[in-house]
Amino acid sequence: METVNLNHKSGLMDAIRYFSDPMVCLETVSKAKWSKGPMCPRCEGKRLSFLKTRLMWTCLECRKQFSVKVGTIFEDSAIGLDKWLTAMWLLANCKNGISSYELAKDIKVTQRSAWFMLQRIRHAMHTGSINKMTGTIEADETFIGGKARFMHAHKREEKIRGRGPMGKAIVFGMLERETGKVRTHHVTTRRKGELQRHVRENER
Repeated sequence: METVNLNHKSGLMDAIRYFSDPMVCLETVSKAKWSKGPMCPRCEGKRLSFLKTRLMWTCLECRKQFSVKVGTIFEDSAIGLDKWLTAMWLLANCKNGISSYELAKDIKVTQRSAWFMLQRIRHAMHTGSINKMTGTIEADETFIGGKARFMHAHKREEKIRGRGPMGKAIVFGMLERETGKVRTHHVTTRRKGELQRHVRENER
């Protein structure tokens, strides 16, 4: 299958051709997912057998079969890696950003799917990883900012009288206990729905 090498001068059709090869997609995601090579998500074993016809691995320790999508932002999506990686390339190379309508047209998916993909990709860009967090996760939120000396006089007086969240930004953080990995997000509310959404996006 014909592929091309992508560089800063490549266009959309170059990216589509490049990621049309399933092995290119698998190798690209594999390198981003595992810094030290493929590893079983169940037992962390490295004695694996690769099933080329299915693009999956079988762990020779616990016999679990798994794909490169497991534990990543792609895991629960039926959209192929070719479209995911092309979407990531587009977002990274569009200086003014890209809308879900534009992405849907470019990679031939529905606008709803494109919106979902952009949410996941932007999340990965924010955290610096396509991997979700694992193991025991601790989560909490806090208020940052809102120092009285930076406020107008009338707001400063209200601030001094109370210790509420007025004028502060809400930051939601998660800690992966086993590794010490931390991820933080600016959220607009402390409501259960928004915080749970961030937990679902990060944890597997």
